[in-house]
Amino acid sequence: MSRDTSKQFTVWGTDSAVKHNDHPTHRFWARAHERRSKRPPPHWWPEDESWPPDPPIWRKNRYKLFPRLAIGALLTLVIATVTCSGSVYLLTRLSPGIDLHKTGALPIFIGVGILVTAVVFLMGRTIRRVISPIDDLLEASDSVAEGDYSVRVPERGSPEMVALVSSFNAMVRQLELQANQRNELMADLTHELRTPITVIQGNIEGIIDGVYERDDAHLKALLEETRQLSSLIEDLRTLGLAESGALQLHREATDLALLTSETLAAYRPQIEAAGITLTLTTADGIPPINVDPLRFREVLTNLIANALRYTPSGETIEVQIDQKGTDRVRIVVVDTGSGINPQDLPHIFERFYKSADSAGSGLGLAIAKKLVEAHGGEIRVESDPDQGTQVTILMPI
Repeated sequence: MSRDTSKQFTVWGTDSAVKHNDHPTHRFWARAHERRSKRPPPHWWPEDESWPPDPPIWRKNRYKLFPRLAIGALLTLVIATVTCSGSVYLLTRLSPGIDLHKTGALPIFIGVGILVTAVVFLMGRTIRRVISPIDDLLEASDSVAEGDYSVRVPERGSPEMVALVSSFNAMVRQLELQANQRNELMADLTHELRTPITVIQGNIEGIIDGVYERDDAHLKALLEETRQLSSLIEDLRTLGLAESGALQLHREATDLALLTSETLAAYRPQIEAAGITLTLTTADGIPPINVDPLRFREVLTNLIANALRYTPSGETIEVQIDQKGTDRVRIVVVDTGSGINPQDLPHIFERFYKSADSAGSGLGLAIAKKLVEAHGGEIRVESDPDQGTQVTILMPI
């Protein structure tokens, strides 16, 4: 399993270590630790980690390996002796006058004893093959319970046990992924909230201290920052509901051409002021689709706003609606703007991902993708630098 250097060694002096203080392995590592402390650290050792590293705790079950082997060998010897002696004893009791050497019965019974011993040995080995993965699972479960999601269990043993271990590893990988996503979300959220809160705080302090006038201009600036903050929080709420599967959709038969036309109408003054040409092309005979009108309007709003943000004056934004096959409707938003860099294209649907020239929050396309998928549709983006961008949505009828 992959861990950083510090995780290769368990902190010395913990309760788990104290329980093993009397074990010979503990004393071995203690002496090794003492010898290592007298040497300088190697050149590759990280500067922010102490030298020497703390010695590892002997795994609680592995230190019993040699006693187990000795006990197993002793039991095998006892079973073989008892089986052979018992066979001979029973034969002599049943036939007192029999000569074991002349009849050749003695080698037969000895062979039976050896066979029984071999069967018992194989049974013990089989049981061991079952117990060892369970032992690994128990230790890994303890690590996961303590918050270590990097642990993995070797897949070995019977096919059933391999399937169980594989499922456990998949579960831990998912927990690790969720933990990383949660940490990234908190970091991104802190970053995004810091700017509007700082602006609001600075303006209010300036007004209180008399640096700024208490006029409508400064109050409107504060109001705009609160609106951006409210919009960001609502976007996060929508994205969280969609990702958790808790988003409720109020579906109804919706005329997609009419819904798109109403959405574009809200942007026409802004688009005309920017000197951009906006067109809507709708094929004939498009059947209604079963969607939540408010949520799907949010998808269209995010796509149009994104296209408007990257389309310069004099260029065009075109929205096309047609039917693809007999069971799907296609919505295409095409702009002739600056396009998307190839290195950014695989990440544009990730939350808070923004290119170097982006002025948005980095949530619009992530929300659009989650809402489209919640309706059973799919969305994809094609783009070339300086050639524009095409966003295609396929929705079931």
